[in-house]
Amino acid sequence: MTPDTTARTAKAAKAGPPGTGEPKTGDLRARMLEAAEALLNASPGNDVSTRAVCEAVGVTQPILYRLFGDKNGLLMALVTHGFERYISRKQALEATDDPVADLRAGWNDHTDFALTNRALYRLMFSPVLPEVPEPANRIFELLKQTLERCAAVGAVKIPTEEAAQTILSANVGVALSILSQPERFADPLLSTRVRDAVFASCLDESAAPRSFSAADDPSRAALALAAQLKQQPPAALHPTETALLLHWLARLHPAP
Repeated sequence: MTPDTTARTAKAAKAGPPGTGEPKTGDLRARMLEAAEALLNASPGNDVSTRAVCEAVGVTQPILYRLFGDKNGLLMALVTHGFERYISRKQALEATDDPVADLRAGWNDHTDFALTNRALYRLMFSPVLPEVPEPANRIFELLKQTLERCAAVGAVKIPTEEAAQTILSANVGVALSILSQPERFADPLLSTRVRDAVFASCLDESAAPRSFSAADDPSRAALALAAQLKQQPPAALHPTETALLLHWLARLHPAP
């Protein structure tokens, strides 16, 4: 590429489509996030400079500051984009008649996402940012939804909120261990072993996909009925009555 061609390419990148005078904000923002992720992947220290991002896209730093505020704003946008991509991937997973199998597949997919997006994952789940973006909460809610399905068939031994905390923290922990210290945590079955151990503490995998009754275990039957009520609130009950019933069911499964 000749110097004149290089100059024309850089000028076109700054100017955007013909007749616009500057790039469309959405397109430019997407290009800068793409450049930031590429630079993050290439960085030995998993860091990225605003100057390098601007040079990669062919714009000046004031444009980055206008779109993202500062470096933290750029990193926050990159993390948010990563969580949104993660959520889209989760929502594309097939829901089967066996919710425990779906939960197992979800754990494996989480680990695979970490291993295929190493630098971005570390930024997402080892935040050096002042706050966690909203999409991170949606990850937790998606996990709880699957656990509610498990609870509805009697496969959950503890409240779904506690099970979700246990499973997500363990899944993130093992993924970060593999990424941060690959030589120490080199066992290819590590994620599977941790998964099975954590699931054993939260779930009764033998319960799914069969139905569950109070004759098995009253406290777990209460969890199952509560999950069913949340999924399909009975028309015969007023919302306040359903809420009261859920309160009573929760009391049948006291915290350990």
